[in-house]
Amino acid sequence: MQPPTPFPGRPDPDEKVVFDRRELGAIMTLYGRMVAAGEWRDYGMSFLREVAVFAVFRRTAENPLYRIEKRPKLRGRQGQYAVIGMDGQILKRGADLRTVLRVLERKLIRAVDD
Repeated sequence: MQPPTPFPGRPDPDEKVVFDRRELGAIMTLYGRMVAAGEWRDYGMSFLREVAVFAVFRRTAENPLYRIEKRPKLRGRQGQYAVIGMDGQILKRGADLRTVLRVLERKLIRAVDD
């Protein structure tokens, strides 16, 4: 049981959005495949009050290549998951994480030379 919030009717200010085990498993599966392909090298996670972020880097000192975000407040509208590119453009948004992550899996498909 959780302790009562300081102000009844208001959300706890220390409450944070997080990825659950299933969500993190799907993200880490994709991450492992991209590392094996040489596309990605590092990641970082942030858990804030309104959003959980999994950021992917090619090199540690760079800005993230992609951000995978979970925003539960958007669950009823556009979908709580989004993949955002380096320039801030939303590449895919939806209610199903695996479907949203497919936009990044296209990087693994490469043409084979004869």
